Amino acid sequence: MIIAAHNGLSRPFDVAIVGLGPVGCLAAILFAEAGLKVVAVEKEVQVYTLPRAVNLDGEIIRALQPIGLAETVNQMMQPIRANERAGFANSKREWLFGGNAVAVGSSGWQSANMFDQPELESFLRTQALSHANVSHYIGYEVTEFFNSPTQVTLNASGIGKSVSLTAKYVVACDGANSPTRKALGVGLRDLGYDQDWLVVDVEMLKPHNLPNEVLQVCDPDRIHTHVATKDPYRRWEFQLNPGESAEQMLETDTIHALLDSWTPRDTYKLRRTAVYQFHAAIADSWQRGRVFLAGDAAHQTPPFLGQGMNSGMRDVINLAWKLPLVLKGVCTQSLLDTYQTERDAHAHDLVSWAVDMGHLMQHMAATEAAERVGEAPPEMQQTSRSSGYGQGREQPPIRSGVVLVEQVSNQGATGYLLAQPVVRDTTGKEQRFDELLGTQAGLITQGSVALNENSRALVEALSIKVIDLDEIELLQGKYPAELTSGESVLLRPDRLVFGHTEPEMSVDQLVSSFATAIGLDLTKILRQKYKI
Repeated sequence: MIIAAHNGLSRPFDVAIVGLGPVGCLAAILFAEAGLKVVAVEKEVQVYTLPRAVNLDGEIIRALQPIGLAETVNQMMQPIRANERAGFANSKREWLFGGNAVAVGSSGWQSANMFDQPELESFLRTQALSHANVSHYIGYEVTEFFNSPTQVTLNASGIGKSVSLTAKYVVACDGANSPTRKALGVGLRDLGYDQDWLVVDVEMLKPHNLPNEVLQVCDPDRIHTHVATKDPYRRWEFQLNPGESAEQMLETDTIHALLDSWTPRDTYKLRRTAVYQFHAAIADSWQRGRVFLAGDAAHQTPPFLGQGMNSGMRDVINLAWKLPLVLKGVCTQSLLDTYQTERDAHAHDLVSWAVDMGHLMQHMAATEAAERVGEAPPEMQQTSRSSGYGQGREQPPIRSGVVLVEQVSNQGATGYLLAQPVVRDTTGKEQRFDELLGTQAGLITQGSVALNENSRALVEALSIKVIDLDEIELLQGKYPAELTSGESVLLRPDRLVFGHTEPEMSVDQLVSSFATAIGLDLTKILRQKYKI
């Protein structure tokens, strides 16, 4: 069965999406909402019906606010449960350290949200394929493509049918084994984690005593993880020990035996069992010509942070505000060069942190094993925690690209998502802060500011929304110190802080620096404004 819908869109398309998993669907939706002509190609006719990803970060839900999907997606998330937390335990499952679940994080939404992937993916695919700006070829697989200086030609085939498509850009979201990445000749940088794990998903059938926890159990006999996913489901991940085979671990008796110490067999039914080799790798290049890699095609991570799909969604959120500016002639192609600059380093931080967690579990298990026989514990190998992630920040920052590099630090706001409080506007309406911005970039001030003529032209050309905090009331949450101290902050459309004013950086210089960073032609803008 193949399904094609052309929606009457003229060709060439602005963007072709290869692969319609959650990341590809989000890409199609965001590009279409930005007014681009999108074509999507996906070889699988049906959404995969079994779970893979289980955690959605609040910042991803936040990114859906401007297009009106946040509340619907949030309804698919597991509400926070009693005693919900994530952390490490010893072999007796005695809590060692970790943190409690946060009902509302800095994004304005619950920080970590358990969900069922088939439900979310089905919704996203429906939204993508029903959009007026999206043509699609479901049941088709891209067989070859040709990257030219002005466009990309893709040939795709279905059952007994073939089609040739042209697009100005391609975003490949075609998975860890990405045929697109391989066709481009792009290799992967190994970040030092390759380990076989058994993943077991179950549906709970009756009341149980399982904890509402993501628990990393550092058991010398077998390191494993329990994940309290969306009710009524649960997940376990068991590391394979030396000499064990996938076939042996996938035997039903083996799986039941592993779960026996957690819950009686009559309390659940098996939903999915699989052995995976967890990898840690980043693509050598995220862009070749007019083809971009996103999601697992660009990076792969052990699942210990729940950041694989989230990082992929950040990839397309990053492209979703940059590609339209370039395609509409507002910014030069140089803006697209910042995609890899920003996303490679950010994804690398998160993959490295997940690897650190894997090593920490191994170290703690080895330490307990040594204590059992009265030996000295092994030394802990060096971890990479320079990103600030895990040190009170929900994410590492963007350190280069469209950001004032000299302002980025683990303590400041620059390079991070601006916290999203709840505010009351001048009409008395209570809303999350981003509702004031729509899809635009923002200049956030404390009191009115006088912009010079060039800055006003730039603000107009880029549709930057100017918001004076003196005109709105803060109801819940807080602003960063840069705003409470009277400085102005410039937000990118993806809500990352480009930079802020300071004694050496006036608001006019801030606006001008942003225009330069995104490749906007000031001379062209001024000529258009004054018709010279």
